[in-house]
Amino acid sequence: MSQDQDPARDGAQLSFAGRMSYGDYLALDQIVSAQKPLTAAHDEVLFIIQHQTSELWMKLAIHELSAARNCIAQDDLAPAMKMLARVSRIFEQLNNAWDVLRTMTPSDYTHFRAQLGQSSGFQSWQYRLIEFMLGNRNRTMLKPHEHRPDLIQKLQSELSKPSFYDEVLRLAARKGVKMPQSVLDRDVTQTHQFNEDVMAAWAMVYKEPERHWQLYEVAEKLVDFEDYFRRWRFNHVTTVERVIGFKRGTGGTGGVPYLKRMLEIELFPELWRVRTAL
Repeated sequence: MSQDQDPARDGAQLSFAGRMSYGDYLALDQIVSAQKPLTAAHDEVLFIIQHQTSELWMKLAIHELSAARNCIAQDDLAPAMKMLARVSRIFEQLNNAWDVLRTMTPSDYTHFRAQLGQSSGFQSWQYRLIEFMLGNRNRTMLKPHEHRPDLIQKLQSELSKPSFYDEVLRLAARKGVKMPQSVLDRDVTQTHQFNEDVMAAWAMVYKEPERHWQLYEVAEKLVDFEDYFRRWRFNHVTTVERVIGFKRGTGGTGGVPYLKRMLEIELFPELWRVRTAL
């Protein structure tokens, strides 16, 4: 007797002429044909797919962060907490991707690196948008996108809005935690700088979490997310050093030294430093 199973017996649809299929819904033909290696090097496909999938995860991160920021601005915290938890898991996936890329040796990379020209990951407009959303608003980083007016418009639109952290500080003020007015009224197009009074305000929240539970939960979600974000940056540095050593990046950056400087950036500085003050 044949052991083959016929899914149709259980009601599965097997004919998709004129019907939407799995591949149709996900536009798989476009996705799996979007890899265009410039060489015959075996590892170039890995390099392309790793970066393409990272961009897809970043697209989802932007989707979640945008919605969570809107919820926080409207004091609708429950869904924002779920979205922030999801963003942390997204960055866990992005971190895991480096493990796959690190299977590429320096010798493997030399077979196609020259074909990359001046293209480099620091030119990712989605990554830049995430940095801007989170408050690292280095306007110099608009320059790599000046050849694309549509991208400049997206990035400048983000710079005109309060960052995620700005909205959280405004939430804290609405919840009765005194935040300095100069911070609440600051120029949101600029990067937020560490402020002692903001740290003192967070210290109040952390000393009495039962009284300020919602803010305490929001703060810890931000710390959790930045923890994953920092790991992503660190894994980036480690992977680059492992594959190209201290060569300059393809986009002209200093490579590893440039990436190591990025490790010093704090997105939510008071939330990290308040631990010392408790």
